[in-house]
Amino acid sequence: MPDRVDGAPARRLAVVIPAYQARATIGDVWRRVRTAAPDALVWVVDDGSRDGTAGDLPADRVLRTPDNRGKGAALRAGIARALGAGATAIVTLDADGQHPPEEIPRLVAPVLAGAADLVLGARARSGRMPLPRRFTNWLSSTLATRIGGVAVPDAQTGFRAFSAGLARAVQPAESRYDFEAAFLLGALVGKWRVTSIDIPTIYGARSHFRSGLDTWRMARVFWRHAGRILSGAR
Repeated sequence: MPDRVDGAPARRLAVVIPAYQARATIGDVWRRVRTAAPDALVWVVDDGSRDGTAGDLPADRVLRTPDNRGKGAALRAGIARALGAGATAIVTLDADGQHPPEEIPRLVAPVLAGAADLVLGARARSGRMPLPRRFTNWLSSTLATRIGGVAVPDAQTGFRAFSAGLARAVQPAESRYDFEAAFLLGALVGKWRVTSIDIPTIYGARSHFRSGLDTWRMARVFWRHAGRILSGAR
């Protein structure tokens, strides 16, 4: 970790992993996170899973909800716990193995260095990304770039690193996948420093994203910024 102040880390990293029905993958993700960021505080937020998702993980590293409340609600709970524990930088990544934990040090480095407030792990819109996701990813990224006035190559990525200051300032009310869109647009509109790094595109795990309903929820978030979409960032 970076420099120490009065015997405690001056900067502390937390990793938050929202998980739902992820028993088949969470163990591997957990081990790789612990290897990539051995000094980080790590929490898995088990969002009402029925498959024993977090049963083999350390009990004090698991936050559980009694029912499935959505990815956004899980992220909100994990981020709140990280802030309460004194984290100054937070990384979020999915439990299905889509995001390579080995990239955590590179992703969080600009935040720890004070050079960025939000770093997005940007996936290439290649043939490895399913065609419908390629289109919605392109559209949301184009709109986010228009709203924020900075390049956003992947607006839908859940692999992110951000500062505690941003997490305190931007706290969306959304509880599903729209939480991540609202968080990103809140950071852009608030003129926080947003940047991206390229990460590998990994697909194959079953997604809980519901193309109809979740796309509609995300569209409502973007609609709130219709003026900026038409006029561009101010």
